Amino acid sequence: MNFRLIACNVFQREACVCIARAPHVVDVDFMELGEHARPDQLRALLQARIDAAEQAPRRYDAVLLLFGLCGNAGVGLMARQTPLVLPRAHDCATILLGSRSTFQQHFADNPSQGFSSSGYLDRGDYFLRKPEEGGGVAEGDSYAELVKQHGEENARYVWEALHPNRPGDDQAVFIRMPGIEDARHLARFRVQAEATGKQCVELAGDLRLIAALLDGHWDESEFLVVPPGYQTAGVYDSEEVVRAKPVTA
Repeated sequence: MNFRLIACNVFQREACVCIARAPHVVDVDFMELGEHARPDQLRALLQARIDAAEQAPRRYDAVLLLFGLCGNAGVGLMARQTPLVLPRAHDCATILLGSRSTFQQHFADNPSQGFSSSGYLDRGDYFLRKPEEGGGVAEGDSYAELVKQHGEENARYVWEALHPNRPGDDQAVFIRMPGIEDARHLARFRVQAEATGKQCVELAGDLRLIAALLDGHWDESEFLVVPPGYQTAGVYDSEEVVRAKPVTA
């Protein structure tokens, strides 16, 4: 089978390993991590990439999205001629950890707790990814925008007001992907955690969701297959997460 994978480049290391092992032909289209800070723009970019894949000379059996809902950027995406497949995940922590159950195990008491991975350190000046208001933005992007608007001192005041302390906020979580991450990533992360007075917590990542997506093993409990003529719709629970609905004119 021929697949087109549209992926955030925060997964570039993981995706490349899984592509090399996949039994199918996978053409990949990586998108920049920073677009998470602008969900409406990211949604438009994703739809444009989906449409371009459908118009490509190669006929694809499915377009695969390696994204979560990402601040509603994954809501309203349309499959026009080719099935669209995406994981049932709110953000990339679930994908990096390999399942929603593992995410719940570690983040149930604070689903908005910041986390990071090698991809965040590879792809910009990021420390923690902070999901906000049911979606996700990279802390580096959102804080930088506040500084731009209000100046450094006022930005810190606004940031602290918008982000009161919650359980686990004294921790900095790093999701390690065994056999993939560079040891220097964790060392760098530890230094940044200590500099902000946070305890560094390591969690073991798992490639199983990424591998299943690329291998075509789309269990309904973990993946949504959007047929042509349908679009994605957010559910926002911890189980279904996202569903397909008919495109209306």
